[in-house]
Amino acid sequence: MSRSVKEIFRRAKEGQTVFIERKALNPDYLPPNLPFREAQSDEIAQILSPILKGSKPSNLLLYGKTGTGKTAVAKSVLKELEKEAERKNLVVAYVNTRTENTEYRTLAEFSKSLDLPKEDQIPFTGLSIGEVVGRISRQIKRNGIHAVLVMDEIDYLVKEFGDGILYEFTRSNERLSPGFLSLVGISNDLKFKDGLDPRVLSSLSEEELVFPPYTVDELREILTERAKEAFRPSVASPAAINLCAAMAGSEHGDARRAIDLLRIAGEVAEREGLKQIDDSCIRVASDKMEVDRVDEAIRSLPVQNKAILFAVSRFDGGTNTGELYIAYSNLCKRLGIETLTQRRLSGILGDLDLLGLVEASVVSKGRRGRTKKIQLLIGKDTLEKTLSEDPAFSMAS
Repeated sequence: MSRSVKEIFRRAKEGQTVFIERKALNPDYLPPNLPFREAQSDEIAQILSPILKGSKPSNLLLYGKTGTGKTAVAKSVLKELEKEAERKNLVVAYVNTRTENTEYRTLAEFSKSLDLPKEDQIPFTGLSIGEVVGRISRQIKRNGIHAVLVMDEIDYLVKEFGDGILYEFTRSNERLSPGFLSLVGISNDLKFKDGLDPRVLSSLSEEELVFPPYTVDELREILTERAKEAFRPSVASPAAINLCAAMAGSEHGDARRAIDLLRIAGEVAEREGLKQIDDSCIRVASDKMEVDRVDEAIRSLPVQNKAILFAVSRFDGGTNTGELYIAYSNLCKRLGIETLTQRRLSGILGDLDLLGLVEASVVSKGRRGRTKKIQLLIGKDTLEKTLSEDPAFSMAS
């Protein structure tokens, strides 16, 4: 073992940490208070409150950009609902559909909260979606369960697999009596419902709530409260908190990014043996987050999105939709995957544009009309390195 590694571990053991409660800055930490989201919390509570009297509440859709508090508020309100409920048949389940990645895994994760009998438990694979839904429905009906299913990033599931699950669940409540199932969908996409089947829309009967981005002043107060929990006194100065709030607020009003930035800056300060977070710690943390953000965005993409992104990277000066589709089709043949239609490719390009991975802008060609210019916004080396971790793309280049 090299001396430098031993020295790193020695300093880690002997040095004084700047943190007193590191988990207060973790992404999944649920603070006791959620400032500036009182109105949204109250509205969600009002919508879900009929369940305390044994009545089915409306389905609910929560919209807003990343880091606007949707998931935290939903979890907080539902946690309080579980405390207040005297009924033992209340079941609250949370599933992130992007993390679970498929319809089957989403349903299997939901089933874990329902305490299915041994003969009905969902195996890792092997059943049809219809059979899985049937087993879940029987358990809800058999035990009169009043279930609330929170489906985070619900737009991902619908875009990738369609709205079959929503169709089954929104039209099943007559079959579930004396139990019932209410859905709480969380989405970053305000146009999420545009792609739903009219039959799903008619039976969804949902209420909607939009979460606005945080202002810089709101982010500053949120970070101040988190810093009191997370750091030793004086580690996070008002100047450091102001800079973190300003950097996050100038982009999207993203509280998650602001909190991550403060946490990573604290880790940088600790590694450098500093007793206080300074501007350089925050700049280093910001650079690291940007690299990590791109890597994670690429890794989490479905295979078709990765194929389209890889095809875009083959054109150094940008390309148009026609040329891109030819390159994409050839790549699909080499990879042995289905080739999507050109219309579906255009839709995915829009998603990649929103993620900041490509730019797909319409440019005028004068009398020859208009065309879409598509170009990569991230480094080709970064893309190829990250895609090489996926066995399907390791030989693509």
